[in-house]
Amino acid sequence: MSCLLRLLCLVSLGLCVSSTVFAEDCIECHKKETPAAVTQWQGSVHAAAVSCSACHGEDHEAIINGKAFVDAKVCGRCHEKAFHEHVDSKHGMGLHAGWGCTRNLESRDPRECSFCHEEGSTKPKTTVQCARFLTQSSEMGALGCNRCHQVENSCASCHTNHITDLASVRAPESCATCHMGPDHPQWEMWQTSRHGVLFEALGEEFGPTCQRCHMPEGSHNVSFGITMSPAMIQPPPEERAVQRQEMLSVCIQCHSRSFSERELTSGDAILEQSKALIKEAADIIRDLADHDLLVPSLQERPEHPLRGRELVLDAQMLYEDISHVERLFFKMKKYDLAKTVKGAFHQNPAYTHWYGNAELKMTLVDIKAEAARLHASVSTREVKAQKQVEQDLYLPLEEELQILKRKHDRGAITADQYRESKQELFEKLPAVESE
Repeated sequence: MSCLLRLLCLVSLGLCVSSTVFAEDCIECHKKETPAAVTQWQGSVHAAAVSCSACHGEDHEAIINGKAFVDAKVCGRCHEKAFHEHVDSKHGMGLHAGWGCTRNLESRDPRECSFCHEEGSTKPKTTVQCARFLTQSSEMGALGCNRCHQVENSCASCHTNHITDLASVRAPESCATCHMGPDHPQWEMWQTSRHGVLFEALGEEFGPTCQRCHMPEGSHNVSFGITMSPAMIQPPPEERAVQRQEMLSVCIQCHSRSFSERELTSGDAILEQSKALIKEAADIIRDLADHDLLVPSLQERPEHPLRGRELVLDAQMLYEDISHVERLFFKMKKYDLAKTVKGAFHQNPAYTHWYGNAELKMTLVDIKAEAARLHASVSTREVKAQKQVEQDLYLPLEEELQILKRKHDRGAITADQYRESKQELFEKLPAVESE
């Protein structure tokens, strides 16, 4: 064998050894630093097929500085079908729905740029921004917003970092981390519905889980069969018809088609009825803004991070630096509407009616009462202002009349002069009132 060939073989062998040693170094070191992560990885199917560097890369400095994020694209190298299903679903727009460009914020975290920009590119992946995210502290943005919305780029949001056992992600509890709370309580709705109760008592054969309805046959497209956006906006009729048939294909596994169609159609009607209540409330608040009755006014509060001095009542509405009546509207639109509509589609009568519809209508009562109070306060101020004007007019008149009377009483002016002077004073009064 020639010297050159032997040299090439040695170099090749060295590269292989170097790679193997790096992987072993990871394990030995991390047994001390992060033992649970190593144990989880060793017990996973990845341990026999995927090295640490295959996902994390070999730039240790970048890894420890948080610059070697294992995003969904990394997983997509092997799990291509699941990755594309995920990208096409509402989970695939998680960050875009909840984030906003932080380039103009003093407390910005430069690492956030990677969520909206490709490496080395200034071109954004999306133009969507979230006003509520932009008003948060960096700590609240990281823990209170990003932990859920990073589902777009992080498969670990559901699967965790190193565990590959599917039992955890097939459990409905895995969805509860994000899909709960006042604005989207799908977990609570499902758990206390007939579906959830039957699952708890008899298992999935009798009570379908979140995954069985929304991820049929293991699909990663969680938008399967859903006919509205998170903001309750529906797609064009032809697209909605396709989505409805998708959902019916799931429902009829347990129910008759006629029953399923009636239930879903009832949900559609409840959505439209609820949106009409929201519109009624929004019109009241816009009228108050037209009359400059919001306190603080649009000019007195900090500017909206996206729209400036504009009244914002849509999906970019804030829940801080707003008036009391707007706060009521936020609750009505963000919480009560979601409970009503999502409760209906999740077969939960209590959420549909008492937590949802009743609160929608009672909050509208509160909004009407607050609007009436604000309008009445203006009327009261106007009456007081008019009385003050009248007082300012009549007090000087009384003083002048007293002066004339004293002059007449002491004989400084005659009775005719007294009468003429009084007449002149009274004639001035209409001229003052008409100005």
